[in-house]
Amino acid sequence: MAKELTYRDEAAAGYDGAFARVTTHFAPYLLRAAHIAPDMRVLDIAAGTGLAAEAALNIVGPTGHVIAADLSPAMVEKSRGRLGHAKNASVAVEDGQALSFPDESFDAVVCSLGLMFFPDPLRGLAEFRRVLRPGGRVAVSVNTVPGRSYNTRINLAIARHVPSLAAAAARVFSLGDEMKLRSLLEVADFRDVEITTEMHRFVLPSFDAYFEPFEKGAGSAGQAFVSLSAEARKAVREEVRSDLGDTGGIIEVDVEYRLAGGRR
Repeated sequence: MAKELTYRDEAAAGYDGAFARVTTHFAPYLLRAAHIAPDMRVLDIAAGTGLAAEAALNIVGPTGHVIAADLSPAMVEKSRGRLGHAKNASVAVEDGQALSFPDESFDAVVCSLGLMFFPDPLRGLAEFRRVLRPGGRVAVSVNTVPGRSYNTRINLAIARHVPSLAAAAARVFSLGDEMKLRSLLEVADFRDVEITTEMHRFVLPSFDAYFEPFEKGAGSAGQAFVSLSAEARKAVREEVRSDLGDTGGIIEVDVEYRLAGGRR
């Protein structure tokens, strides 16, 4: 069992089915925090399948440009499929802690639920700042707590059965504290840092509708789940089902994002 939560081909394949509605709901808040506007050149780092990048593309218009970048080649291919029709969009495999772009290349950098996965988030923010033009803005979103997360609560349940994943699972929530997140951006020398919190309740017809994508390996949680023994999978499923208060009908999942924006 790997000690990190990863995004292999199977994880990317099921990602949209599991999370598209969540990302799509919160993307406007992220783009607003970055002050995305027409004509801008925007980098979406840790872009996943390109959902936030697509939303940004709709704002910057034909005279702007959006690059969707991710460390996972499988995720980048998904972004290519989503954005490939647009002449002013491009995709790239990039390490957020060592970006290949020249200094002052972008008007805005956004990172949706990615920064907490960086081995060194401060180094990532330093790279974001480096590629921003003077006055350009960064915006990041992070999870707050397990009880208000969509899928990362599953990672914690899995970690109780696979201790080697405990550190990686805990890191998912490591930047959720408002003061810590603010301090991180300020140490990275961003100015006018603004922190907001957004929550939304997602309603699904059944627990099975919620959990099925993870049973098929969607996302890092799904990849970790399918690697478990049959007995452990059963225990994790029951733990998550109980946590969500399933009574056999619809289920409600409260999801909360902390968003931070700052200016170079």
